[in-house]
Amino acid sequence: MVILHPLSDFIDSNLTDNASSPSYYYEGCCPHTGELLRLPRTAFVEAIAISLMKYLATDERYACEGKMYGVLLVELPSGEQRIIKAFSGLLNGQSVVAGWVPPIPGREEVVFEEAQTLAQLEAIKQEIISLQQLPQRQEYEKLAWEFEQQLQAMRDHHRHCRHQRQEKRQQLCQTLTGEPLTFALAQLDEASRQDGIERRQLKRQRDAILQPLQPLITAADVRIRELKQQRKALSRQLQAQMHATYSLMNFFGQSLSLQKLMPNGLPTGTGDCCAPKLLHYAATHHLKPLAMAEFWWGSSSGDKVQGQFYEACAERCQPLMGFLLSGMGQELWRETIIYEDEWLIAVNKPAGLLSVPGRYQQTQDSVLNRLRQLLPDGMALMTVHRLDQDTSGILLIARDRQTYKQLSQQFQQRQVHKIYEAILAGSITTDQGLIELPLWGDPENRPYQQVNWQHGKPSLTRFQVISQEGDYTRVKFMPLTGRTHQLRVHALVGLGVMILGDRLYGCCANVNRLHLHAREIIFQHPHSGKTLHLQTKTPF
Repeated sequence: MVILHPLSDFIDSNLTDNASSPSYYYEGCCPHTGELLRLPRTAFVEAIAISLMKYLATDERYACEGKMYGVLLVELPSGEQRIIKAFSGLLNGQSVVAGWVPPIPGREEVVFEEAQTLAQLEAIKQEIISLQQLPQRQEYEKLAWEFEQQLQAMRDHHRHCRHQRQEKRQQLCQTLTGEPLTFALAQLDEASRQDGIERRQLKRQRDAILQPLQPLITAADVRIRELKQQRKALSRQLQAQMHATYSLMNFFGQSLSLQKLMPNGLPTGTGDCCAPKLLHYAATHHLKPLAMAEFWWGSSSGDKVQGQFYEACAERCQPLMGFLLSGMGQELWRETIIYEDEWLIAVNKPAGLLSVPGRYQQTQDSVLNRLRQLLPDGMALMTVHRLDQDTSGILLIARDRQTYKQLSQQFQQRQVHKIYEAILAGSITTDQGLIELPLWGDPENRPYQQVNWQHGKPSLTRFQVISQEGDYTRVKFMPLTGRTHQLRVHALVGLGVMILGDRLYGCCANVNRLHLHAREIIFQHPHSGKTLHLQTKTPF
């Protein structure tokens, strides 16, 4: 059974990893030294993963259920590079599948308990389905619907009759008096009472038919709630057994159970994700990790989309990363710094990384937080501007408040010149020009931006076509304002073609990133007064 695949199984063996910045880092702090340990997701390993996606697309077995898949590029002691691959959880009910990394040790110790529990869970599932599809429930819903239709028709008819009676009363009061009027009005009142009697009779008929069915349905609902509680308890019990026996190894050769690694509780599925499987296998077989990528394949689930790359999950994988990467050696992030002095830093931000941390734990990884961990004066750093998470390129960071204020003032006064390079997913008819559109962010649909002539803020962008590349167009954008998603909306609305890879605004092309890069920035140094012209190579 081949688990260590040669590169030629996935990609042209003559290709090598390029020098582009990683789009993401798997990272965690070593529990012994506290140092930050990092494993990149590079364009090269993403290309390997895309090749695996193409293979999965040819086999219907991989379309039956949606799940995470992962690839890890490793180096043998001989220096030769190989690839290992893994899937999360079970694949069509199997934990061991030829060609894939096996599960983390421990499952075989509870294989009997697992089979027994899975059989119980399946029986519970089938009983819940039967109770949900109870014949009396279906009959009740059918009859209730039919009675409601009859009642509604009767209400509509009675409403019409009531309106006619009101008109008749008005006519009688104008034409009759005395006893004839009293008699005629009494007849109309009696007709109204008869309508009420007719409605009550239909409701009594409905209740007489439906009420005998209700106890059975109520009992079924109570049983369903009991079964769901049993299912949850069985799942937790099985997970606890597995976590006590699952044992992970790091690159120091240390082995610990999941329970010891996460003593405060383990979410369901911990240890079954791709990243722990891949890293454990590499550690136990003396393989040096070089780069890793995880992606979703199969039917969508929640926010998971087929063919899209994802980061380490915050609940199951991220808490294990520090231990799993221990002994591998730290890969410094300084390679992304393209300019540095005592006042400011310029970073070549990779696509997929936030400029600043978000509100929640899973959105803390960012340029700012990484620099704060890397540099002695990290806590004093302040980002002067921002790039979208999906956009790569030059980002300026001030090292003190005075520098921050002076650079911010240059941005506000439009004294900073920025040049972006992008690939458009189509052709345009104009080689250069100015796009001017009012942009507005709908509070109910963040972060999506749209053109709104009433509420939008002015935004301007100069553009120039660089080249035509097949069906695509390479362009240079020079924004004069800095609105959220300005270039993405200006491409879509102003030029009529979206940026390649812009899934938020509807691009469905099978590419691994947004093709937008902040390649140049020109500004006056806030202390020396010299003009700085910083440039980076466009990674696509």
